[in-house]
Amino acid sequence: MEPFNTFEGIVAPLNRVNVDTDQIIPKQFLKRIERTGFGNFLFYDWRFLEDGSENKDFILNKEGYKNASILVSGRNFGSGSSREHAPWALQDFGFKCIIAPSFADIFFNNCFQNGILPITLPEDIVNEIISNSEKDPDYKITVDLHDQRIWDHNEEVVADFQIESFRRNCLINGLDDIGLTLDDEVNITQFETNRSKHGGVL
Repeated sequence: MEPFNTFEGIVAPLNRVNVDTDQIIPKQFLKRIERTGFGNFLFYDWRFLEDGSENKDFILNKEGYKNASILVSGRNFGSGSSREHAPWALQDFGFKCIIAPSFADIFFNNCFQNGILPITLPEDIVNEIISNSEKDPDYKITVDLHDQRIWDHNEEVVADFQIESFRRNCLINGLDDIGLTLDDEVNITQFETNRSKHGGVL
């Protein structure tokens, strides 16, 4: 994973509650064996009409929001099945951070495993961010993972967020489960070497 520390991004408002993983990435696109390319199918049933043309009314198809890297939505984001394809699709589309009042637990965990920062904020602050971004397609927020704080470019919205220190450390250093294992490669190699010298018994 790429290290995550501080970045500024355009906000895309998705003013809906209970957005589930089947809406994020519909089931017919889960047959792909690659881990990339799922961004093309993100929110497919909302982004496209039955004839395959773009739904001009959907927020991500509107000018100004196509390059958004922060998605802000309503409570219980990522509910439904536990498919890891949901954060894959969001990341592949360009989102680095999701802000909502609450998340489904499995989706929340999957985000950290894939380098996406899910931020939980009080609903009134989330609604303010949604309102600001709906009014202004150039509305930007800065996310500082090190200090666990966000603010907009006018500093009218400033908020602290909580994150477990272990998850924070993993994101800042770009470590997923494989990266964490490789971080101990020297110790693992030493253990295996000593084990071989003793006939596989320590």
